[in-house]
Amino acid sequence: MAVTPFDVADPELAGSGSERIDWAARAMPVLAQIGERFSAARPLAGLSVAACMHVTAETANLMRVLRAGGASVALAASNPLSTQDEVAAALVADGVAVFARRGVDRAAYYAHIVAALDVTPPHLVLDDGCDLVTTLHTARTDLIAGVRGGTEGTTTGVIRLRQMARDGRLRVPMVAVNDTGTRRMFDNRYGTGQSTLDAIMRATNLLLAGRTLVVAGFGPCGQGVAERARGMGAHVLVTEIDPARALEATMDGFSVVPMAEAAARGDVFVTATGNRDVLRAGHFAAMRDGVILANAGHFDVEVDVRALASGATARRTVREQVEEFTQPDGRRLLLLAQGRVVNLAAAEGHPAAVMDMSFAGQALTLAWLAAGADLAPGVHPVPADIDAEVAALKLASLGVRLDVSSPEQLTYLRSWEQGS
Repeated sequence: MAVTPFDVADPELAGSGSERIDWAARAMPVLAQIGERFSAARPLAGLSVAACMHVTAETANLMRVLRAGGASVALAASNPLSTQDEVAAALVADGVAVFARRGVDRAAYYAHIVAALDVTPPHLVLDDGCDLVTTLHTARTDLIAGVRGGTEGTTTGVIRLRQMARDGRLRVPMVAVNDTGTRRMFDNRYGTGQSTLDAIMRATNLLLAGRTLVVAGFGPCGQGVAERARGMGAHVLVTEIDPARALEATMDGFSVVPMAEAAARGDVFVTATGNRDVLRAGHFAAMRDGVILANAGHFDVEVDVRALASGATARRTVREQVEEFTQPDGRRLLLLAQGRVVNLAAAEGHPAAVMDMSFAGQALTLAWLAAGADLAPGVHPVPADIDAEVAALKLASLGVRLDVSSPEQLTYLRSWEQGS
């Protein structure tokens, strides 16, 4: 019997990991339905899948569905601070080649991605930030010819893929599952909105009511954070570079100001832009004593941690996932989760009910690719019928029923001859 390759913290944690995975599965009925379908139809039989994703209980349920569909699966972590070591161990016991340990350094992080690609030449890839695809196009170009396609689940990853395509460097078809209506609504707006505030409160025990919270970026993630912070009694300021997003925030009742102004007014800062240096040295100099800095974007570049550290006279950990940076004038700035994505590093990420829809879309898209979708290298949308199916399955699981158009209504919508 072949031994599953892996690099996890402690294989003996598999039992507690399985319990955690099973608990998440209770809130993932859509993925469960797709798993039953995959077990019967085996749409991924004979295919290998390489994935770079957050190694959490919710992701584990997706990996189980892919295995039920017949795939061999190798998984690396897309964020060292989000890895749940017991879940990684449980997946190894389930036959998934997992390369993930919580808290590894940058070198080990990329070594794990290469290891996942090396288990078996992948036919399909799942990425969460484009690091796996980037590695495939740099360190492991010998594997590209065998890749039929893949999916990308983050805004930042899709941005990077599109830049690769513009530069003529993207050599495989990638499907932007992050851009579906269900994903942006459920995952980004509701998931990030709730889980980011959950992480901030877990890490700091802060009362948000009456505080001024600054949200950098009013995309779907920023919208979710702003809405939920306002609902908890916070005064919310929004910073933006996009006129349409800024107008939307204004019409939603939020104050939109430049970060240079917000820096002096905020108590809590949350970045959700996908870009780097959103909070930087000039902003730190204007901030008040005791402010909290958190990142809800994908990578740890939105808060300029190097500038924060170089300008500090002292740096120390004051609570789990909270570092204090003392400034020359005595002010103390508090950074959460080393500037990494806070909802995963300082909490449990999105609720399982949110990831149920996101991962359902990923699974159905992989099956579509495996069935022979003829796509050229580039970035492609998820077929509309897949997104609609995910939404319909979720509504059914919630007991929600819809109206159905009558034949006369359908004829009216399809006709140009009936007039108004």
